Amino acid sequence: MDISIIIPTFNEGKNVQVITERLKEALLPLNRSFDIYFMDDSTDRTPDRLSELAAQYAFVHFIHRTGNRGLAKAVVEGLQLASGKIVIVMDADLQHPPELIPEIIDKIESGYEMVIPSRFVPGGSDGGLNGYRRFISWTGRMLARLALKRIRGVSDPTSGYFAVRKTVIAGKTFHPIGWKVMLELIVRAHIDKIAEIPYRFDARSHGSSKMNAAESLKYVLHLFRLVWASEEDRRFYLFCMVGLSGVAVNLAVYQLLLAGHVHVLLAFIVSSLVSMLGNFFLNQFFTWKMRPPTNAFAWMPRLIKYVIVSCSGIGVSSAIVSLVHYFFHFSPILSGILGIVGGVFWNFLLNDRWTFNARKTNVLSEVHLLEESQTVIHHVKK
Repeated sequence: MDISIIIPTFNEGKNVQVITERLKEALLPLNRSFDIYFMDDSTDRTPDRLSELAAQYAFVHFIHRTGNRGLAKAVVEGLQLASGKIVIVMDADLQHPPELIPEIIDKIESGYEMVIPSRFVPGGSDGGLNGYRRFISWTGRMLARLALKRIRGVSDPTSGYFAVRKTVIAGKTFHPIGWKVMLELIVRAHIDKIAEIPYRFDARSHGSSKMNAAESLKYVLHLFRLVWASEEDRRFYLFCMVGLSGVAVNLAVYQLLLAGHVHVLLAFIVSSLVSMLGNFFLNQFFTWKMRPPTNAFAWMPRLIKYVIVSCSGIGVSSAIVSLVHYFFHFSPILSGILGIVGGVFWNFLLNDRWTFNARKTNVLSEVHLLEESQTVIHHVKK
């Protein structure tokens, strides 16, 4: 099978006939084999209409799900059933135009792993949303792009209309909740080659939106789960948590030393060093635990690097504060906040790419192992 279309439905009986006819008109000229899977969670007469469609068209299949319902779960089950080399996911509410499918297929076949029709690239429009839903949509997009590094280049990360190569997701395990399964696929399948094409988001012809407060809460929970599942994102947030714990340790040690009548400057220096040392070991054993030191003494050069990075971070923060306060005339508080944020990003990037970067060490280890294996082979030959 060349193309499989997955359409989750919930009480969309008035739309399924129309979407099927439009899909047929879009797909038949492509001269490709295709099938349509309606993953139905309906509680009305929609299954009866889907049964009629399946009897009318051999390419229509439907699964009426009575337990473990939910849009994301319906899509994942459809992905498992789909046999097409290219899988397209879309809604049944007629807001996702099937007429874009030929362009979607062209993009996929040009080398992309995923294609997303977007409302927010030139030529696109979200005209089908009212003011409230536009605000909810914008908030959802911004949360996803802030939380997940892999999503930051995607203009419409909450889209429910997308295509993906089956080989990219084959064998992967997905655990989506809520209503935005595309994020789950991008993060857990490590999808990088993504193209976006413009489309106009049209108003619903029949039925009502399934969006509500409960689904919004599930979406936020889903983002938290994806951050934790994504090593590249989890590292940054763990780094920030370690930094906050370091502030608490610094203040606690500082107060203890002052209570012991230690000189203020000495108390500050000692508490700062204790905090820095604690942060280093927490980062080594938690934030960058996937890059363990290669031997018992490998942490020493890392500690030296960590101290260098921390000191340079103070310089970067100070430079940012000076620039935005004296040149752009920002308030001292706002300047300080920007300086702290800049310093955090600076420290994280340098520690990630230099202090805890085990790449060179691993390369040397691989070379050493290769030399040992060659020596063994040489002795065997003798």
